[in-house]
Amino acid sequence: MATVSREEVRTLLDLPLLPLLDKARAVHLAHHGDNEVQLCTLLSVKTGGCPEDCSYCPQSSHHDTAVGAERMLDVDQVIASARRAKDLGSTRFCMGAAWREVKDGPAFDRVVDMVRGVKDLGLEACATLGMLTGPQAERLKEAGLDAYNHNLDTSREAYRSIIKTRTYDDRLRTLQNVRSAGISVCCGGIIGMGEALEDRAELLRTLASLEPQPESVPINALVAVEGTPLADMPPVDPFDLVRMIAVARILMPKSRVRLSAGRSSLTREAQAMCLFAGANSIFYGEKLLTTANPEEAADLELLRTLGLTTLAPVADASGSPRHSEHACANKGAGCGHKHDHEHAHAHGEAVAE
Repeated sequence: MATVSREEVRTLLDLPLLPLLDKARAVHLAHHGDNEVQLCTLLSVKTGGCPEDCSYCPQSSHHDTAVGAERMLDVDQVIASARRAKDLGSTRFCMGAAWREVKDGPAFDRVVDMVRGVKDLGLEACATLGMLTGPQAERLKEAGLDAYNHNLDTSREAYRSIIKTRTYDDRLRTLQNVRSAGISVCCGGIIGMGEALEDRAELLRTLASLEPQPESVPINALVAVEGTPLADMPPVDPFDLVRMIAVARILMPKSRVRLSAGRSSLTREAQAMCLFAGANSIFYGEKLLTTANPEEAADLELLRTLGLTTLAPVADASGSPRHSEHACANKGAGCGHKHDHEHAHAHGEAVAE
């Protein structure tokens, strides 16, 4: 879409809620008329001990939190978690490491092997590992990585009060390296960190101005964690989250807007409004790195209640589509698929951030 100004984005954010939802819903239906929601699972493969000073993050070594540094997971552990995630209905598996930047060596070699293993399962593979050079991005692409997450977090102006160990331009350079390697971009932000409404407008303007626009846009509400500088921030008003999602949908019509961190504090009705406003993906599983996330059964029940379906799993090696019981939001509503009564519950070995 044409470049928009901060003032234009602010005008959208200031619209009365119902007219804003009307606009967002019309855009959403024009580009995503299938009522599908993608289920994504996020696993920390290296938890804690991060040298960055991000004010919101319990994994930072600068903050006194309950999250300590842990050993990196083995490839087999990660693949086992990815397999469970697929069995529960996820079609995208993201691996996160609490690193400032990727360093060439055995740890990065292990991540490359994790990506290959996740792709062998037929899942979309995503990673979030901190700053990334061009050659490192190319290596991940060769291993089969589909997407790389690197959030802008907030506006350039507000960023300085949240993070001092990495610049905004550092983040933009990593996004360019990812794009140049042919990997799709997953990039969004966080609200509730004390930013002004102008900062929210500027974040959305910056995201929408990326060329091309991010294929994936996670919208997060701050999870205030004890021991971090933002521990005492007030909860995000759910209507503010709905507005951010609605404007993200209007500005980035083709992107997959992901309802991300902070969802565990939302009522079912607030989550429904976020989905109506244009979110068409949720992070699925008992943990979102180191913070709580709604239970899988509750998520599927909500999707069933709303009449939404989950993005179907990709075909297996034989070419036959594999339908997971947990991936079908319409179980019991005439979906036509046979369901087993045995459920496998996944417990990730580690979580972070």
